[in-house]
Amino acid sequence: MFLPHIGLPDLEDECFSKILPKAVTMFDSMMKEIMDQVGGLSSQNTELCALLRNILQAMMQIIDALSTCVRHVGSLEEAPDLDSIRSLPACILKILKETFQHCKDSEVVYCGRLSLVADLLQGLFKEAYSLQKGLLELLDKICLDNSASDEDVSDIVTVIHSLLDICSVISNLDVALHANTWKFLIKTSLKYQSLVEEHLHHSEISNSLVDNLLTSFHNCVELAEQIKHAGLQEATQSPEYKLFQKSAKMCRFFANTLIHYIKEFKFFLTKSCSCFHQLYLQITSKFPPSLCTPELPIALSQELNAAALVPMDAFLLQLLPLRPFAEAVLQQDLRLSPEHELPHCLLLVSVMGQLAGQPEEVLQLWYAGNQFSEENIRLPLFQAIFTSFRRCYTERKVPVLLPGVMLKGQAQVQVTLHQHICVHLCASVAWLPPEYFRVLECCLVDAVLQADTQTAVLATDVWCFTARYGTAELCLHHVLLIAQLVKACATDCYQSSHLGTLLKRMVFLMTPNHQMELVSHFPPSEMENLRVWHHVLLRALSQDICRQVVTEITGLTQKVLADWQNGGYKLGQVDKVNAVLMSLLSVVRGQSSPEEPCVLSSVRMVTQLWLRMSPDQLQTHPVLQWTLQLLLSLSAILVKHIEPHVICQALVCLDAVVSQKCADWLLLAALEFLCSLGKIFVPPDSQSQILPRLSGLFGVLLADESWLLHQHTLEAFSQFAENTNHEEVISQSLSVEETKTKVVNYLSKTVNAQEGNELRLERLKHETQHIKQHNEKLECSKEKPFSKPPSEVVPDSEPCPKRARQENSAEQEYSRYIQTAESALKALQALTDGKTNSSAPPPQWLDSRLQELQTLLTHITTVRPSSSR
Repeated sequence: MFLPHIGLPDLEDECFSKILPKAVTMFDSMMKEIMDQVGGLSSQNTELCALLRNILQAMMQIIDALSTCVRHVGSLEEAPDLDSIRSLPACILKILKETFQHCKDSEVVYCGRLSLVADLLQGLFKEAYSLQKGLLELLDKICLDNSASDEDVSDIVTVIHSLLDICSVISNLDVALHANTWKFLIKTSLKYQSLVEEHLHHSEISNSLVDNLLTSFHNCVELAEQIKHAGLQEATQSPEYKLFQKSAKMCRFFANTLIHYIKEFKFFLTKSCSCFHQLYLQITSKFPPSLCTPELPIALSQELNAAALVPMDAFLLQLLPLRPFAEAVLQQDLRLSPEHELPHCLLLVSVMGQLAGQPEEVLQLWYAGNQFSEENIRLPLFQAIFTSFRRCYTERKVPVLLPGVMLKGQAQVQVTLHQHICVHLCASVAWLPPEYFRVLECCLVDAVLQADTQTAVLATDVWCFTARYGTAELCLHHVLLIAQLVKACATDCYQSSHLGTLLKRMVFLMTPNHQMELVSHFPPSEMENLRVWHHVLLRALSQDICRQVVTEITGLTQKVLADWQNGGYKLGQVDKVNAVLMSLLSVVRGQSSPEEPCVLSSVRMVTQLWLRMSPDQLQTHPVLQWTLQLLLSLSAILVKHIEPHVICQALVCLDAVVSQKCADWLLLAALEFLCSLGKIFVPPDSQSQILPRLSGLFGVLLADESWLLHQHTLEAFSQFAENTNHEEVISQSLSVEETKTKVVNYLSKTVNAQEGNELRLERLKHETQHIKQHNEKLECSKEKPFSKPPSEVVPDSEPCPKRARQENSAEQEYSRYIQTAESALKALQALTDGKTNSSAPPPQWLDSRLQELQTLLTHITTVRPSSSR
């Protein structure tokens, strides 16, 4: 009644400052009275019920009076300034917060007696809703310039923070009220950005936006699951569907609002970067290809994708310049839950894709990493991607699929995680500034030398692209580096295998002149370089260089075998023999069609070694098992040129291997050799010695209980059966009915009971821990792969105790050779006595050779006494 009689300049001093604080005090006392009395409320206690209803009506009258004040000020022709209404916003916002909080807690406060006051509470909420709307409209008319006083700035900051408090209260009350309050909060923050940015609680505002975004997002996911389970995905007019759309709309609103706020205040949000990182992980973990993605109807999934996932690219783009965000993402010891490993990996790939065109300081922040103790350790982006990919073991095994790159004329296809990361890494390398190539090379070396094979393969793919994309000289530089690492690496470690694969692929990318430089840096005629050449596929070399390498390796192999023979076949020299055999294997395996001289010389050397192999020594001297493996692999390739009696000797050795339960790697080489025998026709005079042994070996191996060995045996046997002319071997190998059934099921591609997707996923997750522990054990091993100088001649394949016996125990040397001779003579005796399956008569040269042996024995027994004297 008296407001119209007070001028605008006098409103604050004459009215608002004196009355409004008392109104707040009165409102608080009413609220306290309700809380004190509400415990006794019941339908029978009419007096108390009337009291509480009167209090609620009085509260509504206070809010109505405040609304009158707001309307009056807003109706004035002259736009108000903040000084003239200073008490009005602060007092109204306090009352609004209390009112909304009371309405929110009403079910708890009135505890089952809500119906007695529900109509008044509803009216109270509507009055408060209207009051807030009017107040925000009034505040919107106020304008402050850069000359505003500190008190004005403080008042605006108080309004913003008060609205933030109200937002936390009304989040579950009314969607429109919640959204409009946030809109005004952000609008006001930006309107007075230069005045308030140093005073706002930015972390609280951004964290509240993050919380609201996640709440809306999780509500959408839950509603979509309920719609799917209820079968309502087609009922677009159902209450559930409409509620989903409202939640999705709020989700999109909060995502866009957060992005806008970060864009304007990013350098005040450094404390919230870890929160932003977790936000990205939580949202992306609910979308394909994450393994914990809920199954949602396609339409709802697409709508949710547009609301929450699509904005994440713009979200990341705003965060790229922030050092704390890079530190949160590139931590060296980052600890993530299993369901967040893949989202983190995809985050890193997305960051890499957005770095093109960024300022130099941003590239330095992400690509260079840092190792300074005064800062948080930040990995280079490339290293972080390889590390993250390694942790996604389960996702690689499933495998998860992602959209591939769209190409002209080709539809977009789904690709594996390996392909997805490889493509984006190579694209990044293509535009990478030269100053970061050093970092890239270091990251590639680290990735190739770690224990996880698929991560090493990914690094190998990227390294090959780098060499191919760059100059020929860069490729040569990389090949020489890799070859030096291979040469310095122990032969039997995983690093050697990974480096060898990389070298094998890189040689294909070299020019002929640079291949010649490789030969000149690492001559194949020197023992110390054999570690390099047994990894090289010779068909990658030009014709002249290939011929030179073959000649040098073959010549070195012949020399080492001749020295071994002339030295009395000493066991201590077997490691050198194995080293040259490994390189000889790369020669015969690496050519598409080996030349005749190479084949003939290789066959002669293989024959010489087979005739020296003694089954009795295999278990006693493990170094000979490596020799046997190499001989089996060589023989599998040269099988068409090997004499039947040599094949028979090989099968005799294999009998001993199978009966003595040797290592699986040796049995796999044996299968390779047995499979190759299907390519040849055994002469009639040798069939009785070869075919029974062959069928017996297949029968034993097919019955093996090791699933890995059994699977390889099925493959080898099926290939042998497909090629061989000796069909009786097939039937004799399948004399056991159970074995025959397994082979028939394999050939007919019969599928055993399949495990469900959930069981398979659980098994893979369980395997992940074992693989992780295994790789960590390898990498923590005390054996260092580069502890030996590159110039060391041969791999350390034979244990030291073997050398000690060879050098210090002459008696054991005599015993070993006597056992070998005795074993050979007993086998010969069995042949001559007809105790074997052979029906062929002894050859004519047998008597003369026996006479020569007798002469040699006489010479040994007559010379020995004089030698001992």
